[in-house]
Amino acid sequence: MVDFRSLRNAEAQSNLDFPIKESPSQTAGPYVHIGCLPNFVGVNGVYPKDLTINGALPDGDKITIKGFVYDGDGAIAKDIMIESWQANSAGDLKNGIWRRMPTDLETGEFKLETIMPGSVDGNSPYINLWIVARGINIGLNTRIYFEDNLDEKDMVWKHVPKERQFTLIAKRVEGGYKFDIRLQGSLEGEDETVFFDI
Repeated sequence: MVDFRSLRNAEAQSNLDFPIKESPSQTAGPYVHIGCLPNFVGVNGVYPKDLTINGALPDGDKITIKGFVYDGDGAIAKDIMIESWQANSAGDLKNGIWRRMPTDLETGEFKLETIMPGSVDGNSPYINLWIVARGINIGLNTRIYFEDNLDEKDMVWKHVPKERQFTLIAKRVEGGYKFDIRLQGSLEGEDETVFFDI
């Protein structure tokens, strides 16, 4: 019979060959902003550069989307990480565009510089967003649709309750589009951004 208690204190051979230090249990914070390198929070000299976009944007109409993420009290959340995935200008998701953008730690604003996505399978152009932050255990998924390029027959759009559709629309403003995200709605709950269970 094997005495497993004696094995409990033995070091694994793999750890002797390649010593691995314990990692903190809370790697998302408070050390570094979620998904960012130390440079983002002013800890310089660890890496020569912070995260950058790989390559130039493909051909298409360049657009800028700016906005804020609001918490349930209506306050601007300043430590949010947003990832986007979209089709290229030809409507091809396989060769689509991926971006990652943290909110500004001072103002809380996010800024997405991309191109106008093409229509995918005859649906409205859209950009998928994935939102993570401290206190959000599972990333939140939503979409951006464009007020000046919207087809009411879009396969996803038509299933969103009409009174909530406005939460998915980026409004045209000078210099691009404005799109705010509300993590929780007001007491009435009508203004909470629609999140998709995918």
